[in-house]
Amino acid sequence: MSERFPPGMTLARGFLLALVAVATLAFLWLVAPFSGAILWAVIAAVLFEPLNARLLAAMPRRPGRAALATLLIIVVVVVVPAMLLGAALLREAAAFYARVQSGEIDLGRLFVQTQGHLPAWARSWLADIGLDDVGGLRSKLSQGFASSFRAVAVQVLSIGQGAFGFFLALGVMLYLTFFLLRDGHALAARVERAIPLRRDQRAVLVAKFVAVIRATIKGSLIVAILQGTVGGLTFWLLGLPGALLWGVAMGVFSLFPAIGTGFIWVPVTVYLLATGAIWQGAILFLCGFFIISSVDNIVRPILVGHDARMPDYVVLVATLGGFELMGFNGCVIGPAIAALFMAAWEIFGDAEPPAPAIESEDRASPTMGSGE
Repeated sequence: MSERFPPGMTLARGFLLALVAVATLAFLWLVAPFSGAILWAVIAAVLFEPLNARLLAAMPRRPGRAALATLLIIVVVVVVPAMLLGAALLREAAAFYARVQSGEIDLGRLFVQTQGHLPAWARSWLADIGLDDVGGLRSKLSQGFASSFRAVAVQVLSIGQGAFGFFLALGVMLYLTFFLLRDGHALAARVERAIPLRRDQRAVLVAKFVAVIRATIKGSLIVAILQGTVGGLTFWLLGLPGALLWGVAMGVFSLFPAIGTGFIWVPVTVYLLATGAIWQGAILFLCGFFIISSVDNIVRPILVGHDARMPDYVVLVATLGGFELMGFNGCVIGPAIAALFMAAWEIFGDAEPPAPAIESEDRASPTMGSGE
């Protein structure tokens, strides 16, 4: 049997590789319904691992208690506030939609008011791109907003009807988070040993990937929360309607480099200035330019550092691609795939090429000659 199958290519090894591939694909298909819960469990474990390490240092040889304490902190600090925020956001979105339906908020009229205060060159540019038909534009804006909100409402209703599924996914996420906090290092070590690379290459791959993932997740999520909070408070202090909605929107858009929160506060600033709300527009512009937008430049280097940060253009393309393919979860999965891509190519570029066969033969020839 050994003569028929040379070393490294035996039938047993081929069967084992096929079995591993099939079992892995089957397992991925099996856990696909809980992919979001698994993803956020990994994110929670990565973000709160330093806190778990401190608690474990305070209670050595009790990893279960340390993980349970960390999990309780996650529930109190993250899960409960997120659920309260989601409930408040749904209420405010429903109230905003009711005002649009009743005609209290007329998007077409708001655009017409803004257009009337714009300079001649801006009105001419709007006419060139086909936005000078007031009646048609008002109808399109109202219909487009109504259809978009109805689509969101359908998703929200389906979530409400599937409350059992939501709490089941939440339970799976918290359950996995506990075990990842308790046994994460051992699981990571087993995965690293299974990678078919040299030990130094495995160490570089895992270290680079984990550093970039932790930096991306920690930097993006915390900056999004801070920018959304500052933006929402600014809108609320200025008395603008829908402050919670706009704050959440700015937090979401902050995940996309080069787009950022300016996608929200710049058009609102233009509208306020064009409609005569000069002091509100001026304050929003100053807060948006010097405070909201500066959060990313100040906080992200402190949280992430410069060595582990991916280029903004890579983050933008990976985030947009992930969002297009996988929805909101893709905002995290996209940069993770990009981090793995960059880490793999860095190892490939630094790998030493194998020695040529001729060189090895030249080294062997003197020994063979001396033996003769």
